[in-house]
Amino acid sequence: MASQDLERGGTKSRNNYASGNYSNPYYVETSEHQWTSWLVPMFVVANIAVFIVAMYINNCPKNNSGFEGDCVAKFLGRLSFQPLKENPLFGPSSSTLEKLGALEWRKVVDRNQGWRLITCIWLHAGVIHLLANMLSLVFIGIRLEQQFGFVRVGLIYLISGLGGSILSSLFIQRNISVGASGALFGLLGAMLSELLTNWTIYTNKAAALFTLIVIIAINLAVGILPHVDNFAHIGGFLTGFLLGFVLLIRPQFGYIESRHHPANSHVKSKHKAYQYILLLAAVALLIVGFTLGLVMLFKGENGNKHCSWCHYLSCVPTSKWRCGN
Repeated sequence: MASQDLERGGTKSRNNYASGNYSNPYYVETSEHQWTSWLVPMFVVANIAVFIVAMYINNCPKNNSGFEGDCVAKFLGRLSFQPLKENPLFGPSSSTLEKLGALEWRKVVDRNQGWRLITCIWLHAGVIHLLANMLSLVFIGIRLEQQFGFVRVGLIYLISGLGGSILSSLFIQRNISVGASGALFGLLGAMLSELLTNWTIYTNKAAALFTLIVIIAINLAVGILPHVDNFAHIGGFLTGFLLGFVLLIRPQFGYIESRHHPANSHVKSKHKAYQYILLLAAVALLIVGFTLGLVMLFKGENGNKHCSWCHYLSCVPTSKWRCGN
C-alpha cells in the first residue's frame, strides 16, 4: 500500500490552529446571523460510513494472500485491516480502494471514469488517515459553517476537493490517490482569502494573517514527504482561496450600523470596491483554471512534461527516502 497509495493526510498543526477559534478573536461586527452547523457533521458521518463499507468489502480474512503477513485486528472479522507491511495506516488494500473509486489517472482518461475525481474525496487509506482528516474537518469546518452557512461551506469543500483531484491527476499518473485533504486545504485557503477580502472588519490583522500563513505553510511542507499527494493539497488550497473571495465576502465595517441611522443620513455601501475587484478576478481565474485543467486532463496531458521541477512540490528526495516516479 505504501508504495502505491498516495494519501491526502491531515496534520496536527491544522487541528491546533482551528481549535484556537481563529475567527472570533479578530472579528469586529458580531450582529450577523450565526448558523447551526449540521453539514460538516454529516460529512464526517459520511466519511466514516464509507470507510466501514470499504473495510467490509475488503474482507481481509478472505482476500489476503498472506505474502505480506496476517490481517491486523482479526477479532473484527471481515472488517480487519490489511497487514501493516501492505498498509501501515490500518486500512484496506489498494485494489479495494481502486474498486470503490480511488483516483487513478488511466481510468479517468482512458475509460472516461471522471466520477473518480469526486469519489476519491470520500475514501481514506486507513484509520489513521481518516481520523486526522475528520478531526481537521470538525475543527475547521464547523467554525466556518457557523459563520457562513452550510451552502457556502459545502460548495467550497466539494469544489476544492474537485480542484485538488484535477491537479493531482495532471501530475501523479502512476499511483492511486484517496482522501479529503484537498477539500480541507480548500477550507484553509478560503479562510485566508476571507481574511484578506474582509480586511477592514478585523482587528489584530497582522497577527491573524501571520498565524494563518504559518499554519498553511507547515501543512503544505508536510506534503513533500513520500506517499503524500501534495498536488491535491495545492489544488484544493488554490481553489478554496479563490472561492473565498467569491463566497465569503462580508459587508464593510460600519455598514450594519449605518442601516439603522435616520433615513436622510448617509448609508455606507455594502462592500468596498476592492472586494468587487477581487471577486471578479477570482471568478475569472476559477473559470480559466478549471477549463484548462479539465481539457488537459481528458486530453491525456502529463503536467510534468510542462513543468520539469513541479514534481518536487509533492516529494523531495533525501538520504532517508526516495520519491521514485
